[in-house]
Amino acid sequence: MIGISKLYCGTVESSDALRYGRMSGKLPSHLLQFSKDKRPVVVWNITRRCNLKCVHCYAHAKNIAFDNELTTKEGKALLDDLADYGVPVVLFSGGEPLMREDLPELAAYAVEKKMRAVISTNGTLIDPDTARTLKAIGLSYVGISLDGLEPVNDRFRAVRGAFKKAMEGIENCQAAGIKVGLRFTINRFNRDEIPKIFDLIEEKNIPRACFYHLVYAGRGSRLIKEDLSLEDTRRAVDLIMDRTRALCEAGNPKEILTVDNHSDGPYIYLRLLKEDPQRAADVYELLKMNEGNNSGRGIGCVSWDGEVYADQFWRHHSFGNIKDRPFSEIWTDTSEPLMKRLKEKKKYITGRCATCRWLDVCGGNFRVRAEAATGDLWAPDPACYLTDEEISETV
Repeated sequence: MIGISKLYCGTVESSDALRYGRMSGKLPSHLLQFSKDKRPVVVWNITRRCNLKCVHCYAHAKNIAFDNELTTKEGKALLDDLADYGVPVVLFSGGEPLMREDLPELAAYAVEKKMRAVISTNGTLIDPDTARTLKAIGLSYVGISLDGLEPVNDRFRAVRGAFKKAMEGIENCQAAGIKVGLRFTINRFNRDEIPKIFDLIEEKNIPRACFYHLVYAGRGSRLIKEDLSLEDTRRAVDLIMDRTRALCEAGNPKEILTVDNHSDGPYIYLRLLKEDPQRAADVYELLKMNEGNNSGRGIGCVSWDGEVYADQFWRHHSFGNIKDRPFSEIWTDTSEPLMKRLKEKKKYITGRCATCRWLDVCGGNFRVRAEAATGDLWAPDPACYLTDEEISETV
């Protein structure tokens, strides 16, 4: 997760993170990515059921009942363990998390255990009563997924009216006083929607937007050929930076992030070297604190059936099940070969990544994307758009 507004527009300084000692338990939410202890943010896919049919769904979600989901009791036992282990954030996802009737109970329990609870949702089920319930729970944030404005979004979601219902969900969250933001997955078919998303967050006074690079997992694995070219990715990131800066300069700053391609960090730094070298030096320190991709270390996933994964996209390799062992035990068990290697993955990465000057700030980018594209999880991430010259220059 790369904070465009934090890094490029200077809303966060390296001294901000240092002031709190860089420990997860003490950092405010907007600085958690710069923690030193890297206690994992845990994505809990609490259900596989969903009322939409998104073409890029990493979970292969369907609108049917599944009989292998963790019970409420098992879910609370999981949350007990996560809290004791020091997990700072639990992200409730799916499928569509609001299709589980006990979501409010589970989210409230996470908050009681002193963790930040956020949900990732398509927004279509957030009516006024639901929004008020989520507010009463004490949710830190609601992220609502859109893939563009109405025609494009509804094509991706494969359900007519999804955009209108999502916008109603956003308005209901705002009326209830919940922080709400947008989640947008970039691909060849919706790249022209990026300016429209910026227009939307400005018009609707939405404070946050996350732009996700495509990861080849689940139904999204069918979209490898529909990913942006490397040059188009650069143009998309430039556009996101330009629009973020324009909002800041207009006195209407928004929290803008890019997610799932850690080439973005060095790319911001290289641009700032030309525009503002003094700011670039501070950004470099922040990037080193962030450490790039943290699958299997700073982020983890628990599936609806209790399986533990390196992240929400890596569903073909489970480290164990929380029904058999606590998450904290599974997560720290480096006798598991892949877990051990992910904890120190810079030793194993090959190709241009192995000698890249940005390895310490990128973390080798997405291993699951490299594996999906090449069959070798230690190969270079094909979505890295930095040139050989850009990765070989001396800092």
